[in-house]
Amino acid sequence: MLGRIIIGFLVSLLGLAMVWKTEFFMSVLGEVDWALKYLGGGGTRLFYKLLGTAVIMIGFLIITNLWSDFMGGLIHRLFG
Repeated sequence: MLGRIIIGFLVSLLGLAMVWKTEFFMSVLGEVDWALKYLGGGGTRLFYKLLGTAVIMIGFLIITNLWSDFMGGLIHRLFG
């Protein structure tokens, strides 16, 4: 249980870093061409912020032990 909480906390911290220090992730990972195309000017920054927000949510799912329920429900809905 403690390991799950620590892992979820670290995942959430990674997401927070992606939202907070977007410029660093852009310099390390580069620009995302399709994000620029479909999200307009600043699309890569918006993409990294949205991705960071999703990572934060995944971290909280791990902390609360809802990750397996979420993935099971998602897979069940997608593949019947």
